[in-house]
Amino acid sequence: MAAAGALAKHEQILVLDPPTDLKFKGPFTDVVTTNLKLRNPSERKVCFKVKTTAPRRYCVRPNSGIIDPGSSVIVSVMLQPFDYDPNEKSKHKFMVQTIYAPPNISDMEAVWKEAKPDELMDSKLRCVFEMPNENDKLNDIDASKPAPVQNTSKQDGPMPKPHSVSLNDTETRKLVEECKRLQAEVMKLSEENRHLRDEGLRLRKVAHSDKSGSPTALALRDNGSNSLPSLLVVIAAIFIGFFLGKFIL
Repeated sequence: MAAAGALAKHEQILVLDPPTDLKFKGPFTDVVTTNLKLRNPSERKVCFKVKTTAPRRYCVRPNSGIIDPGSSVIVSVMLQPFDYDPNEKSKHKFMVQTIYAPPNISDMEAVWKEAKPDELMDSKLRCVFEMPNENDKLNDIDASKPAPVQNTSKQDGPMPKPHSVSLNDTETRKLVEECKRLQAEVMKLSEENRHLRDEGLRLRKVAHSDKSGSPTALALRDNGSNSLPSLLVVIAAIFIGFFLGKFIL
């Protein structure tokens, strides 16, 4: 009994999360990764090593290292793709083996080789394979779809009109009134344009008929030329009013 007590191993100093099971969720047509968190709550450095009964089926990063006091390490366990059989239970297991790091560590392999059995601590975890059920699949599909737009016309009772809608209606009425005012101004400018056009034709006829080249004829030509920019401004206003009226109404 004394010998058995002497060979008893220390209790695992690291805190494992998850503590007992490594769960892998299918489908297993691609690499499935799960994380194992190792936390060192002690005041000493701890060496760790992760082992598995199926080394060809898993890739572990990192599979060994040193954890400082009060620190944590995330170990990624990657299951390689395989043909999943729901009737076959997984027999794969992992073991996290630890030992307190010596004061001056230089060779990790030498530390593990020279470690005494009673200095080693270990924790075992089993692998659990899970296939997503139908509800999970539906939830994944629903999550990928955009949120549906609710039809408020089918809801019971009158819905209160949002304040923002009233403001929009007020702005719309103002725009309609402004558009009507602009259209009236455009019609007025159009009428003035016709008068200017007639006046311009008359002035050109007078200037053409005046062969003496008097200053009066030259002044009439200048007046006819100056009326052209005003004519362009009126035409531009007509087009602006037309397109504004189309957009609002």
